[in-house]
Amino acid sequence: MPDDPARARRCVVDTARRVDDVLATLPEPVDRSADHRAVATAAKNLARGVRTRFLRAHGDAVYEELTEGFTLSPRLPELVRAAAIAYPGLVPGADRMKHEQGRPQAHKEGLEIDQGIFFHHMLRSPLSGSHLVDTMLLPTPRAMRLLPEFQHTGALDLGSVRLDRRGSAAHLTMCRDDCLNAEDNRQVEDMETAVDIALLDPTVRVGLVRGGTMSHPRYRDRRVFSAGIHLKKLHAGQIALVDFLLRRELGYVNKLIRGVRVDHDGEWHSPTIQKPWVAAVDTFAIGGGAQLLMVFDRVLAAADAYVSLPAAQEGIVPGAGNLRLGRRAGGRLSRQVVLWGRRIRATEPDARFLLDEVVEPDRLGAAAQRALERLDSPAVTANRHMLNLAEEPPEAFRVYMAEFALQQSLRLYSADVMSKVGRFSAARS
Repeated sequence: MPDDPARARRCVVDTARRVDDVLATLPEPVDRSADHRAVATAAKNLARGVRTRFLRAHGDAVYEELTEGFTLSPRLPELVRAAAIAYPGLVPGADRMKHEQGRPQAHKEGLEIDQGIFFHHMLRSPLSGSHLVDTMLLPTPRAMRLLPEFQHTGALDLGSVRLDRRGSAAHLTMCRDDCLNAEDNRQVEDMETAVDIALLDPTVRVGLVRGGTMSHPRYRDRRVFSAGIHLKKLHAGQIALVDFLLRRELGYVNKLIRGVRVDHDGEWHSPTIQKPWVAAVDTFAIGGGAQLLMVFDRVLAAADAYVSLPAAQEGIVPGAGNLRLGRRAGGRLSRQVVLWGRRIRATEPDARFLLDEVVEPDRLGAAAQRALERLDSPAVTANRHMLNLAEEPPEAFRVYMAEFALQQSLRLYSADVMSKVGRFSAARS
């Protein structure tokens, strides 16, 4: 890789064009033979090596240019789109990504790996990474648009999430009743909007997250917390690295811990608005649902509920669960849950590492209300801020997310995950 930035930039462009020419001679990914796949892999690895060397040398300069000297605050999708325009060949452009996202997972070229490389280097740098993490704590435009309505009515139906203000508490009810609150791009969008609004409304002082009543035949008329990632959407190619896997962790999940950022002089002492959060777990918290429990200030569960984190069986990385579970449960239990797929029932002794209180199912609502009242205190807010700072320093989170961006993108297109996708699609057919 040339030391001169202009020459290095041209090298990225030229390499990307050569690789695109090679791929254009091959059949579509799903129709490629073993030899075709070897040629495609070698070509893509060449381009990815060039991109990696370029970003190692010039990543901060790239970010500084894209943010106009750190004066702009583009969110993840805007940042990667701007990079595709300003630095052709560094990341795939919008048209290519739109075409790619319209395909089933097994039919894709794996362009999200190039986005993973980009965000790995952006987040890895203390300079650009800190700015990007901070940017993702800003409220979304949708939340700002809907905030006045919620302040006036105290209720919003966002589609997959309902938001209600009851006294000083915001109640977030996940209501994907047909799929057991399995998360996809849509639910991540709705959850971030709801979390933003709950944090921004000054009459709200504490928040509750609970699953709604299901229409799914197996759990009809029962509340369910979360079934984790929407596997059908993943196999259909509709779970995005940027709009789901990265946005979820850097967006609403991080905001549950660190709050929403506000930019005005009157808040010089508190650049973020933070509030205590309670989770109430009915039936189960699987995968992403289990990950969520690790960021709440108090977690309640029905006695017949269980928690599991089967990411290794699904072939992916469980968000920031690997960062947080060991801190809460220790290394041995973390490996049993993440690597071995152990399911922890609410009444087991080891459940104490994830759950604060276990009650009979019909008493969960009352227990949640007591928890909300107990945590409704300015001193609680200040102390949970300091606890979170000690337990998970922002720099530790940033470094973890840098590696997560790369490893998760590689997992999405790994041979074992693609094999699972193929078997799943065949079974559905």
